[in-house]
Amino acid sequence: MTPNAASPLPPPAERRRLRESGSLTQDQLAKRLGIPSRTVNAWESGRTTPRGRKRKSYAALLAELSRSAAKVTVSLEKRPAAPEPAPAAAPLTPAQTFDALYAFCAPALVRQAYLLCGQRELARESVERAFQLAWQRWPEVAVDRDPAGWVRASAYEYALSPWHRFRPSHRHPEPPPPDADDRALMDVLLKLPPPYRRTLLLYDGVGLDLPETAAETEASTPATAGRLLHARETIARRLPELADPSVLHRRLAELASVERLNAPRPPAVRTGGERRSRFWTRAAIAFTVALIGTTTFTLRTAPTHYEAPVPAGVQVQGVPPRVALGPLSEAETQLRTKLRQAAAHGPERLLPVFR
Repeated sequence: MTPNAASPLPPPAERRRLRESGSLTQDQLAKRLGIPSRTVNAWESGRTTPRGRKRKSYAALLAELSRSAAKVTVSLEKRPAAPEPAPAAAPLTPAQTFDALYAFCAPALVRQAYLLCGQRELARESVERAFQLAWQRWPEVAVDRDPAGWVRASAYEYALSPWHRFRPSHRHPEPPPPDADDRALMDVLLKLPPPYRRTLLLYDGVGLDLPETAAETEASTPATAGRLLHARETIARRLPELADPSVLHRRLAELASVERLNAPRPPAVRTGGERRSRFWTRAAIAFTVALIGTTTFTLRTAPTHYEAPVPAGVQVQGVPPRVALGPLSEAETQLRTKLRQAAAHGPERLLPVFR
């Protein structure tokens, strides 16, 4: 497309530099032009180019920022050649940098987590757990290219975890929003599959572009685009007045801001994370000690050599023989003979009967 010669625009990288030189965020610049913030993101990345009245307004604002930057440069060049060195500011401690990140991200992140899970307490808990994990891994998070995105991804994962359905405290649904339109929008969001809901929130709620949304949801760009279109079609079918993405963006922001979702203070999050880390460390040590003790007891009581099985029974030696009758005397022999030869008769005589 041939650019409009009446309203020349600098390259996309220069547009972003001019905005940052004026200490303006994309949201602030979008409000001054009356456009969505994702449109400014698209202009600065070169994916789209403004046209018509928006192009003229954008070009005039960039020209104003360029003149302001030139004035600042001239004023700096007029300073003395050898200015007095300014006192070096004391470096921030890890706790101070963590508190600054928490104060910047936590309020908005709690509202986003509420749109994901629909439960106020779970949204606060998700953000708190995400920042506790970030504090435990602070050397890694502090040097990350996008610390806010790191914490946001952790909070989203915790809020969408399917294991929460087994917790007794989360089985009873919380009261829905008081407004009927807010209830309808929340109902449609919660009926979307979690990956589709997350993609819609990142693109239409937070304002990320498609590649950034795909990277954060760990999906390909075509799959992310398909999820986004499916989520928009589902919402437009249930709520036709939200078919316009700009209207949907505004309604998501309003729905997230209608609830009072106050996050805990940063020191409480840090101390809570340290307390939880100490608890699990001690539990792991106790389990390891119990396992070592059980193994040691087993080794001490187990047999150290082969024991043959008990053999079959044998005759016991050394026991006196069983007492039996001895030989008959002569008188006893004569009596036995007489008894055997005597006739068996008479009523008094009893004879054994063999059957």
